[in-house]
This record gives sequence, C-alpha cells and structure tokens, in this order.
Amino acid sequence: MKDVFILGIESSCDETSCSIVKNGNEEIATVISSQIDIHKKYGGVVPEIASREHVKNITIVIEECLNEANMKMEDIDAIAVTYGPGLIGSLLIGLEAAKTLAHIYQKPLIPVHHIAGHIYANNLVKDMKFPLLALVISGGHTELVYMPEHLKFEKLGGTLDDAVGECYDKVARVIGIPYPGGPEIDRMAHLGNNSYNLPLPLNDDSYNFSFSGLKSAVINLNHNEEQKGHIVNKMDLATSFQHVVVEIISKKVLKAIKDKDIKYFIAAGGVAANRGIREALSNICENAKIEYTFPAIKYCTDNAAMIAAAGYYYYINGKISSLVINAKSSDTLK
Repeated sequence: MKDVFILGIESSCDETSCSIVKNGNEEIATVISSQIDIHKKYGGVVPEIASREHVKNITIVIEECLNEANMKMEDIDAIAVTYGPGLIGSLLIGLEAAKTLAHIYQKPLIPVHHIAGHIYANNLVKDMKFPLLALVISGGHTELVYMPEHLKFEKLGGTLDDAVGECYDKVARVIGIPYPGGPEIDRMAHLGNNSYNLPLPLNDDSYNFSFSGLKSAVINLNHNEEQKGHIVNKMDLATSFQHVVVEIISKKVLKAIKDKDIKYFIAAGGVAANRGIREALSNICENAKIEYTFPAIKYCTDNAAMIAAAGYYYYINGKISSLVINAKSSDTLK
C-alpha cells in the first residue's frame, strides 16, 4: 500500500504550526512558531495580535516544514487544516493558507475539528484501539468523548463554564504567577501541602464539569486572607487547588470507564501534560486494568502534527471539503 503524506496546518489560537505526517502515525517534520512571549505581558492571548502574528509567520512555517522534511508540495497527498473551534481571526489565516495551497497544487482539502486533532495526537504514540474513552483537557476545552471507532465521536459531557486550563491560568494570576500559569501551578502543587479547604465542583453523577465555582473560591480565599493580614502560602494553595481538580476529573473518568465498559483510555490537550493529572489517571487505568495512552508532551499543546494525524483518517474515508468551507469559532465535535 502506498504511503500517504498529509500536510497539516494549525492556527486556532496563538501557535502557528505546520507538520507532515505519514500514514497517520509517523511524524516526518513539525515546525511551530509560538507567541507565548508576545502575549505574556498581557496576561493572556490577545486575538487581534495573534491574528497579525499568524499572517507574519504562516508562509515561513510551511516553507520550513517542507525543507525540514526534504519534501515538496508535489510529494503531499492532501492538506489538513483546523477549521474550528478557536479564535476566528487566527483560524482564518491557517484556513486560507491551506485553501490556497490546495488550489494551486490541486490537493484535497481536509477540514479537521480542533478537538479531533487533540485526540488523534495519541495516534502518534500508539495506534488507538476501540472502543475508547478520551478526556480532552485544555485552555478552551474539558470534555469526555466516547469513540466506538475511528471518526465516531459521542460527547458524554463537558464543562458548563470555564475549561480546566482556563481555570489554572486564572488561579495562577490570582497568586501572582505570570501567563501561562498552568505548568507552574502543577510544579508548585508537588511541593506544598493540601491545607486549604476548597469545594469539589459539580460533584454529581453526570459527566459534566464546572470550574467557575472553584476559581471563585480561590479568589475569595485569597482576598479574605489578605483582608485579615495573613500571607497566603502559594505552594499550599496550588496543592489544594490541584488536589480538587484531580479528584473531580478522576471521579468523572472512573464513572465513564465503568459505565461504558471501557478497555482503552486516552488523554489529550494542553492540560494532559499536567504531571498530577497524569499520575492520577495512570493509577485509575492500572487499577481498572485497562490500556491507556498519553500524548508526548510536545503533542499536548496546539500543533499541526495532531491535525495531520487526524487528517489521514478523514482522507482515507473520503471526508474531503470544497474550497468554500469557512472557519468556525465554535463547533460541535461529530
């Protein structure tokens, strides 16, 4: 069987990325231009600035990726691109670049849902097995997704307000940690004590999550301690916060594993790089005696390799788009 090379483009937020993946599971080359240092001084991503940076970087990133792979566009079988969800201005830059390449080189265009990309990042580690349960946790998403087979997505539940990664960044800001604060909260959580009493959010039998109340509890606790003239122990607060996050995520995942008789589990998204969450999920899977996969750390955050990996399965199943497709800031995974 002929090898299939997919060129992927990802620009849904503040990373401009291009990747070439062979047969859906082998990364040939990936180039990422990050904007973290640019947005850090604003405490978060500024959409207009992100769009302008994508315009500056998209052509350079694509050319560098092809050069790194020692390939030409003629060697590519199809072009996969994130069409949504994400920042609309950022999405449009990547999508228009992909449409232009597809038109000029007469290549099939494959629109990929951003969450599907995160899930298929696991395929770059090990071929996924079905049926599986995917936990997608990032700055914009917190979802439990059941997959009976490739490209079949059943959303079991998701966040009703803040995504878990967004909550991490907001809590970090409250205690004076610069953006992006999630990784630093995770580091600090392994050094402190679980000494602050924080509520377990949406502690029910659903598959849904809610983190706005937990965020507010941290803000109120910090404010009240300051009003009393007390110094908040940042290490302990990070530990207490992460303990609650891990507990509620673990509870919902374990319920889904039991209810759906899951034999294979994967985590995906930027927060899947969190050490505390990984350790807890690993323990759950090992105790339940089920297989599991976590993406390599470099595949957790936004990257085009995951888009190309997912794009391969769309391509071989004939899910190809015309060039009139538009970007979507929000869209249901289906």
